[in-house]
Amino acid sequence: MKEKTDLFSSRYAYLFAAIGMAIGAGNIWRFPRLAGQYGGSFLIPWLLFLFIWSIPLIIIEFSLGKTLKLGVIGVFRKGLGKSYTWMGWFIALCTMGIMFYYSVVCGWSLKYFFMSFSGEITNLNHGQFWENYTTSNWEPVIYHIFAVICGCLIIYFGVRSGIEKVTKILIPSLFILITISAIRAITLPGAGRGLSYFFRLNVADLLNYKIWLEALSQSAWSTGAGWGLILTYANYVKKEEKTVSTALLTGIGNNLASLLCGLAIIPAVFALSLSVEDANSALQAGNQGLTFIYLPQLFNKMTGGWIMTPLFFISLFIAAISSLIAMLELTVKIIMDYGFQRKKAVIGVGILTSIVGVPSAYSLGFFNNQDWVWGVGLLLSGFFFIFYVLKTGILAFIKRYLGNELNYFINRIWILKFLTLTMILEFVLMFLWWFFQSVNWYPETWWDPFGQFTIGTCIFQWIIVILIGFIFNEKLSQVKAS
Repeated sequence: MKEKTDLFSSRYAYLFAAIGMAIGAGNIWRFPRLAGQYGGSFLIPWLLFLFIWSIPLIIIEFSLGKTLKLGVIGVFRKGLGKSYTWMGWFIALCTMGIMFYYSVVCGWSLKYFFMSFSGEITNLNHGQFWENYTTSNWEPVIYHIFAVICGCLIIYFGVRSGIEKVTKILIPSLFILITISAIRAITLPGAGRGLSYFFRLNVADLLNYKIWLEALSQSAWSTGAGWGLILTYANYVKKEEKTVSTALLTGIGNNLASLLCGLAIIPAVFALSLSVEDANSALQAGNQGLTFIYLPQLFNKMTGGWIMTPLFFISLFIAAISSLIAMLELTVKIIMDYGFQRKKAVIGVGILTSIVGVPSAYSLGFFNNQDWVWGVGLLLSGFFFIFYVLKTGILAFIKRYLGNELNYFINRIWILKFLTLTMILEFVLMFLWWFFQSVNWYPETWWDPFGQFTIGTCIFQWIIVILIGFIFNEKLSQVKAS
C-alpha cells in the first residue's frame, strides 16, 4: 500500500535538511587540508567550480526529484526508459558504498567527543592511539553501529517528524559551534599568519593544474552534487518550489560552512605550531592525520582547549550525522519505490549498513580502499546526470523539469550548451588526470584489482556493480511508485 505523502513543512525546512546533507565531514575533515596545502589560491577555482559544476548538478537533481517523486533508480527508469535503469543503480550503489564507511567517521568523531569531554584525550600519544584504535579492536565497530542506529531513528519517523525536526536543531547548532570555534581560533596569538596564508593569492599557483582538479573534487564532495541525495530530498518538496534559487542557497550555504571551518582550523594550526614549516606539515598530513591526531594536540596547548576540543568533535559529529541521514534516506526511498513501507525499509537499511560497514570500521586499510573506489566513482555518478540532460535534450529538459524558471536561457540556449560542454570537459579532464596519476603512483601494480589505491580495484568493483545492474535490470525497472 502506498504511504501518505510526507513533505517538508516549508522551504526553509528543506533548506536546513539540504544544507545539512551538504555540510558533512568533508567540510571539516577535508577542506582545511586542501586550503592549507595550496593557500588562498585554492579558493578561486573552488568557488568557480561551485557555479560551473556543483550548482548545475544540484539543479538537475532537484528538478528531477521534485517532478518525478521517485528515488534515483526510479528516476532513470521513468525519465530515460528501462534500458537506462542501471545508471540509477550505479549512482545508488556508489552513494551506498560511501554510506557504509561514512558511518564509521561518525563513530570516530563521537568517540573523540566522549574522550575530550571526559578529559581522557589530554594525556595520549595521539599517533599511537589512533593506530591502535582504528586497526586492533572492535570499539570502532560499536561506535559505527551506534551512529547507524542514531541515523535510522531520525528517518524512522519520516520527513517532517524526523529529518525536518532534527535538522532544524542540528544545522543552526552546527553553524553556531563552528562560528565560536572560528572566533576563538582567529583571536589566538599568531593566528594572523594563518589568516594571511588562508586568503593570500599567488597568481603563479593558478597555473598548477592540481589546484584546479583538487578544487573540482572538493566542490563535488562537499556539496553532494551528483550523489542522488538532493534528488531524494527533493521528493519531499512541493512542485511549486523554486529550483534554481534553492540550488544556489544550498551550494552557497555549504561553501560558507567550509570557509568557517577553514577559519576555525588553519589559524589555530599556525598559531600553535613552532614554525611555518611545522604548520604546513600538519596541514598536509592528510585528512585523518590532521583531524584525529594533530588537532587534539593543538587544542591541548591552547588556553581554553578543554572547551575547544569537545566543541570541535561534536561539530564534526553533527556534520557527519546530518549527511549520514541523507544517505540512509536515499536508500530507504529506493526501497519504498518498490512498495515497502518506510518503517520496514528503515529497519532493513539499518541492519544492512551495520553489517556491511563492519569491515571499514575494523580495518583502516579496507576503509581507505572504499573511500578511494566510491569517492572516484562519484565522477561517473555526476556524468550520468549530465547524460540524462543530453539524452532528454537541453531544451526539452528545461521545459519538462524546470518550467519557466529558465526562460531567459531558452532564447539563449547556447549558454546552457556551453555550460554542458564545460561540465563534460571537466569530467573528462578529471578522469584522465586520475587515471594517469594513478599509473604514476603505482607503475607496477596499477592494474591490481585487489590493490588498496589502484585503478584496477576501482574498475573491478565498478564493473561488478554495473554487471549486477545489467543482470537484474528487468527487476530493477519494476518500480511501483510514480
